[in-house]
Amino acid sequence: MTYKTEIDTDPGRAVDWLNAGACVAIPTETVYGLAANALDPAAVVRIFEIKNRPAFDPLIVHVYDLEQALRYVQHIPGPLLRLAEAFWPGPLTILAPRTDSIPDLVTSGLPQVALRAPAHPLTRSLLQQLSFPLAAPSANPFGYISPTTAQHVYDQLHGKIPYILDGGPCRVGVESTIVGYAEGQVVVYRLGGLALETLEAVAGPLSVQLNQSSNPQAPGMLQTHYAPRTPLQLAARDNWKTAGERIGILTFGPVPDLPEHQLHLMLSQTGDLAEAAQNLFAALRTLDQADVDLILAEPCPDEGLGRAINDRLRRAAVRE
Repeated sequence: MTYKTEIDTDPGRAVDWLNAGACVAIPTETVYGLAANALDPAAVVRIFEIKNRPAFDPLIVHVYDLEQALRYVQHIPGPLLRLAEAFWPGPLTILAPRTDSIPDLVTSGLPQVALRAPAHPLTRSLLQQLSFPLAAPSANPFGYISPTTAQHVYDQLHGKIPYILDGGPCRVGVESTIVGYAEGQVVVYRLGGLALETLEAVAGPLSVQLNQSSNPQAPGMLQTHYAPRTPLQLAARDNWKTAGERIGILTFGPVPDLPEHQLHLMLSQTGDLAEAAQNLFAALRTLDQADVDLILAEPCPDEGLGRAINDRLRRAAVRE
């Protein structure tokens, strides 16, 4: 079906479409999501069709709050419960054993469901008006750069969805941190909008398992993801080779003495990792749409949100 895609700020319009079984784009504090009724397999199938997403990659289910989340899981281990109480609504996704009310398609047949309560006020208003949670991966073609504005969604999915709920630019700019619980310890499966140090302050020592797999245990674990169509290389400044090609350069902060003919974007003028995370996907999109043959990306400091930024850049650099 082809739609005349509408962009507006009215959650009620999104409610109408979702109740009718359609997919709509919604804003969160991390990235824009492509949402459908998580309890309706037919609606969830449309997410996979629109994104051209492989059915072995599980989806995150968005709920209004912890009370709603508890309806769809058998239990939540204590440390994960403390994390949800501390950081929901916010950029945290927890994995917990699901009930039969969650379709197999949502979890790719896995016994655990990924749950999160987003913080964006428009989407919270939307969730409050619905009788079901929302399955919502990023609102982009599978494997491509995640959208952080309504216009990004429109550029990639117009005609495929009827409605984009416009909540402005995303405040965090990288996806949620995903955590589970195994062998008596909290396990981080995806780096994201909450730094490891922030989680450790509540949950204690963490295990980090970022296994990039073709059969992932959690959303966002595939090796190739978040990728521009233009080849991208992740390299420190002293390893850049910029001669003889049209180069787009992405840096964490200012760089002196760059050749004038190179297209240069920086993530933060002041070296702020939160600002860099917010700007990451928009900068990659701008460089991908420019007339360049190669994107050179500088790693961020590997601390705090810098770890999540570097994780996205490494995956964007992978070529199958």
